[in-house]
Amino acid sequence: MTWSPDGSRTPDGLSLVLAQAVVSAVDAVGGYAGGVYLRSRTPGLLRMAVLAGLPGPLLRPWWRMHVNRPFPVAEAYRANQPVYLGDAEDAMRRFPQLMAGLPFPFGSLYAPVPGATTPVGVLVVLRYATRGVPVGGADRRRMEALAARLGADLAAQETPALWDGDPTLVRLPSGTARPLRVGHFEWDTAAGSVTADDDTHEILGLGRADAPARTMEALTAELLPEDVYGLWALGSRAARSPEPHVRRMRIWGPGGRPLLVELSGHGEHGGRAGRLSGVVLDQGAGPVVPEAADLIPRGLLSHDRLGRITYVNSQAEEILGHTRAELTGRSLGEALPWLANTAYEDHHRAALFSDDPVYFLARRTPTQWLSVAMFPGRDGVTITFSPSGRPGRTPESDTTPGGELGSPADRSAVLYRPVALAIALTEAVTARQVSAVVTEELLPAFGGRQLAIYLQNEGRLYLAWETGFPRGFLDRFDGVGLDTRIPGVDTLTTGRPLFFESMELLGEAYPGIPMDTSVGARAFLPLIASGRPVGSCILGFDQPRGFSPEERTVLTALAGLIAQALQRAQRYDTESALARGLQDALLPHRLPVVDHVDTVGRYLSGTQDIEIGGDWYDVIETGSGLALVIGDVQGHGVAAAATMGQLRSAVRAFALIGQEPQEIMSATNRLLIGLDPGQFASCCYVLLDPATGVVRAVRAGHPQPVLRHADGRTVVLDLPGGVVLGVDPDASYPVTELRLGPGAVLALFTDGLVEKSSRDIDEGIERLRSTLAEVGHMPLTEAADRIIGQAQQDEDRPDDIALLMAARRPPTG
Repeated sequence: MTWSPDGSRTPDGLSLVLAQAVVSAVDAVGGYAGGVYLRSRTPGLLRMAVLAGLPGPLLRPWWRMHVNRPFPVAEAYRANQPVYLGDAEDAMRRFPQLMAGLPFPFGSLYAPVPGATTPVGVLVVLRYATRGVPVGGADRRRMEALAARLGADLAAQETPALWDGDPTLVRLPSGTARPLRVGHFEWDTAAGSVTADDDTHEILGLGRADAPARTMEALTAELLPEDVYGLWALGSRAARSPEPHVRRMRIWGPGGRPLLVELSGHGEHGGRAGRLSGVVLDQGAGPVVPEAADLIPRGLLSHDRLGRITYVNSQAEEILGHTRAELTGRSLGEALPWLANTAYEDHHRAALFSDDPVYFLARRTPTQWLSVAMFPGRDGVTITFSPSGRPGRTPESDTTPGGELGSPADRSAVLYRPVALAIALTEAVTARQVSAVVTEELLPAFGGRQLAIYLQNEGRLYLAWETGFPRGFLDRFDGVGLDTRIPGVDTLTTGRPLFFESMELLGEAYPGIPMDTSVGARAFLPLIASGRPVGSCILGFDQPRGFSPEERTVLTALAGLIAQALQRAQRYDTESALARGLQDALLPHRLPVVDHVDTVGRYLSGTQDIEIGGDWYDVIETGSGLALVIGDVQGHGVAAAATMGQLRSAVRAFALIGQEPQEIMSATNRLLIGLDPGQFASCCYVLLDPATGVVRAVRAGHPQPVLRHADGRTVVLDLPGGVVLGVDPDASYPVTELRLGPGAVLALFTDGLVEKSSRDIDEGIERLRSTLAEVGHMPLTEAADRIIGQAQQDEDRPDDIALLMAARRPPTG
């Protein structure tokens, strides 16, 4: 932002280019927020240059990003390849550290911004999760085209695209406003000139008596910087559009009044940006029918996506002790500092990142607790709250062990646990693994000795995990209905955690409830994910103890993380069973038996994920010879298995009708692009004449086969190939001819056999070549088992493995 002598503000060239790119990208792929990271003057450090659609302070931990960090922004920059994450499960598999800090269901797209030789930054869009559906090809192409356009625009700047300051905040256009037109203006974005009527001047704080503004800088002198950036970005986009364009955007006028600006125009004509017609809409400080909101028996306030409060009802005024005039127009953290507490920031981020409501208890004062609900929307968040009793049903104890945390270090240690537990939960993909992580991380942090986790199913709670309780004690509570009055049920049905500082207090609250021999305290935590009940968690302590407000807050937050992990584990179990059944049905159960050639196939699952991948192999008898096929669809789960099945069927069909190898690969490539599953695949197709040993091979981005000659020489073939399937509809796939002599063994494989994060892929290929050289003289089944057995010994297998081997029999007699 630059300042002119008269005090007006004009977006500088770099910021305007970046803001325009972010607004365009968010709109193009249906996002709700976005940003741009640029290189800084510190080697290896990216900095967020623009942030649109989210409050800047809430994203402060992500303002800086080192290129070697295991985050998608860094990987997109480092590998110069886009990263597309459809939902939390996809992100959890690939970037667990991202989900440890942002454990919410959202999708995200990252496209490197090209420079002369290396990227100059990364364009980012956040959007709502697509729930198991990968990012489609159309959105991928839009992101990459916009990133390329931004790279060209940055190259045309007079100065290098470097960023060392804080991010510039940009307001996104509104998609839901109902306008009431008040002022009109005409804007020539190329010249910067503007003609506005008196109403527009008055709304924007200039007054009817002031001299008419001749430039947009003067007209917007009283607006906030982020609103000016957003307005210029909106105007630039509308002016550059070749088609008629109408867009709206919320801004804040003088005095904190919410305004709406509507721009319309026909874009460029004859290479020159056209004139834009504008309308300024003054809607006041509240919704269309504020009287209805005042009748709601709860406090209600709304804030926009940058965190500024847009409306407060009368109940909220009474509960919060502030008037609407005092709250409207201020940032949420400034107006309600107790809600900006670090203990509640994750809840606020969840409401901004996800489309699911968020519920939690918050302590406004030492004696006042509020039940808070946050309801996200495209243009902001609506928050409701009402007075609530303190969590649990026992009086606060300041004297028993585990009471108030004394030092700031003690408080920091406890408040750190959500991060530590979240990081540990990223590796847990089954309910049993989640429970084990909770046992290892949660109990020691709070001095607990007992843990029980119950999961809800069809109106009943079933015991899923226990440790530390007397043998058989919890069996009587297994399968209880949700109408049973016991604390484990009550905490789930009410959504409130229950804390009992001693077993005597538990007995008073629940007369007649069975007790074990313990004399300690109990905490009952509701496991609720995205507003849906998952189950209950019970913590037991050997001695009576109090629970400080910090501990209660953190334990409640941890329960939410545990619930999300358990819900994710349940989806993994369901999807894994479906995907494995699908893959089992699609992979060949028996390979054809032909003269002169033996074949064998093997499949091995990865160890770091319970989902299956899209690896496949096939052997097909065609009129031209024996076709050996191996492929690997990017990704895991049902989507990858389904795409794998489609490609396997397509290759088989094309082969059986007699198409040539290069035609088969080209036709399969076009088919995958036409299906637009948002995935790509590698493949290697080998057509072998069993009688002569003549081979014609074609390759699409797949690892090179390994060949062992009859004399023991083993080489990695160098087959020219084309790009992976599903990327370029005009890609070509050259054919290579070679010959397999009698006694030769050919090994086709997917990259899971040779690739691992802890070693270079060349080392893996050399290891395979050496192994094949040693075992190639064995019967083919034994050689395949030896190769797969060696891979099984590796406990760190991130990907599935497919192996297909073929051997020409030596002449008999």
